[in-house]
Amino acid sequence: MATTHALIGVVLALVVAPDGGLLPVAAAGLGGLFPDFDLYAGHRKTLHFPVYFSLAAFVAALVAAFVASPIALAVALFLAAAAVHSVMDVLGGGLELKPWEGTSDRAVYDHFNGRWLAPKRWIRYDGAPEDFLLGAVFGVPALFVLSGTPQTVVGVALGISAVYTLLRKTLVPLAQRLVDAIPAELLAYVPDRFVEDFQ
Repeated sequence: MATTHALIGVVLALVVAPDGGLLPVAAAGLGGLFPDFDLYAGHRKTLHFPVYFSLAAFVAALVAAFVASPIALAVALFLAAAAVHSVMDVLGGGLELKPWEGTSDRAVYDHFNGRWLAPKRWIRYDGAPEDFLLGAVFGVPALFVLSGTPQTVVGVALGISAVYTLLRKTLVPLAQRLVDAIPAELLAYVPDRFVEDFQ
């Protein structure tokens, strides 16, 4: 789940910069979310870079260590959280719309090696109970460390995660009905993976 990745980013910031304030927490949380902005356009390929985000995070961390600037730290945490997200998606399910069926051999695209990495399925699919549990393992401690708006955002993320976990399997038939109702001339604007999986 995107929320799991964001919560992991938040905790990464709290560990690396416990007194850093809002900027590192926000940067790492957004970095954890960022790769999933490709959800409707080449998901897990367009903005998922397991190798390149990791290299960029390493370089940015070195710069942040020498420059000692809040902005440099925020950039390093954003990139590190994006790298963790991109790498972690290999541990989950594949790209199919019903990942609990385990039919896809594509988890994340490795641009460095020019190939898809296969899903490990340690977390069976996004929104699986174990996905929620992982998010809670990171989110609940953050609730006790943070205060104000960041604490509220973490609480909302946990709430969204819980609802998504409860509804995850029912969302696919709903999406199928929506795709079926779209006029043929508009199907070109719907991502291929939604149309192909429902035909």
